Amino acid sequence: MAIASAGLEPIESPRPQASAPGAPNAAEAREWPRPAAAYWTLAVIVLATFLTFFDQVVFAMMAERIKADFGLTDSQLGFLAGPASIICYLFVGIPLARLADIWPRKYVLSGGVAVIGLVTIAGGIAQNFVQFVGSRVFLAAGGSAHAPASYSLIADMFPPRKITRAFAILQLGFIGGTTLGPVLGGQLIAMTGHWGPTTWGPFQIYSWQWILIWTGLPAFVFALLFLTVREPQRLVHPGAQSLVPEGASLGRRLLTFTGLDAAKAIRANGKVYYPLFFGLALSAIETFGLAFWRVPFMIRTYGWDEATIGAVTGGMTLISSLLGLVFGGTFVEWLAKRHKDANVRAAFVCFCVVTVCSILSPLMPNGYASLAVAAFGGMFGIAGAVPQNAAIQRVAPNAMRGQVTAIYLFMFTFFGAMGSFVIGLVAQYVVVDPARLWLALEITTLALLPLASFCIFRAIKPYREEIERLEALGL
Repeated sequence: MAIASAGLEPIESPRPQASAPGAPNAAEAREWPRPAAAYWTLAVIVLATFLTFFDQVVFAMMAERIKADFGLTDSQLGFLAGPASIICYLFVGIPLARLADIWPRKYVLSGGVAVIGLVTIAGGIAQNFVQFVGSRVFLAAGGSAHAPASYSLIADMFPPRKITRAFAILQLGFIGGTTLGPVLGGQLIAMTGHWGPTTWGPFQIYSWQWILIWTGLPAFVFALLFLTVREPQRLVHPGAQSLVPEGASLGRRLLTFTGLDAAKAIRANGKVYYPLFFGLALSAIETFGLAFWRVPFMIRTYGWDEATIGAVTGGMTLISSLLGLVFGGTFVEWLAKRHKDANVRAAFVCFCVVTVCSILSPLMPNGYASLAVAAFGGMFGIAGAVPQNAAIQRVAPNAMRGQVTAIYLFMFTFFGAMGSFVIGLVAQYVVVDPARLWLALEITTLALLPLASFCIFRAIKPYREEIERLEALGL
């Protein structure tokens, strides 16, 4: 795939001929890393992904206790879970993604995981709301390095015919974190719930803060594991041009760390990227916003405690996630035999089901039914995540893949974080009654998720045309 220069003018270079039927294209013909090395790298990434989602789920499990001990309102609690965690991302997300494009990605990933562990522990010793916000702000510094670097690494470890499978396996990190998070988080909260505040030197530590300290420690082990990964050769498409021109000034080189070049590339192919980006951004309301508020919703609406929520949610999430993983891969492969746009087409179908389930879940007559409907929607969320991620990696130019992925995931992270805050604002100022949190969930879901599904639908045709163009180039 030819990459435009800084001004995104077309590159005048010989146009590669289309591959003969049955002949391997340039990507398939290259020498790929040995399977053992590729799957070891994927395993370490899965472990780090597990830690990220485990922390998020356990943090959400503690929401009501954090609110009580720090005396927060719903909007403050939503801010702590959302915007507080993305402020730092605004400044470091794109530069760290740029590092993933030019430095060994294993070092970027190792440093990011170490920062996650350090900052999670810092939250465990925060003494007030302001300090706790500070810890969540810097948590994004580590997290923002993970997805762009890991996605780029996977794309250079596995040939195109295996990349969807690799991204499916990557979902095991998400499944593990979202399955064990509720179970272990609920049990840890139940175990420490009767503890009084602990005085440790100048620090007064609440019972739930010890959980943050414990969950932050494994990050340092995972950071060391990344150092054992063998960095693969980067796949450069025939005719591709360097992101930074030869002999460019220092200012021009620094400019690449702002993400401006990647933003121009996205705009140049906006008919493919824009619908995918905005669809993902709006759907993040369900992934982050509703997911964070689900435990407070269950407590306030059905009177459940954290241990019960964790036990029931963990089992349902495990079943739905595994089914979603199997269904997603099977569904995409089935569609791929009939449609070149199988990745985006599959994501659209899954988005529609997730939307319906998210609307119905808060309306269920009892907690079991509500969680069951949410779990069914989660199955399709998992099924749609694999082709959605693979779609971006398939069309993103290698020289700026990390930055394109970072911008793509920034939409997910930013709107997801704003989702928890928006729901908190709706709950506090529109619904007003804390016991009717379900109505705040319903309002935000009805307003945004149908629009997200429509955006993904609009991406199907341009994505198909882009795939046909790439295949004509033998890519």
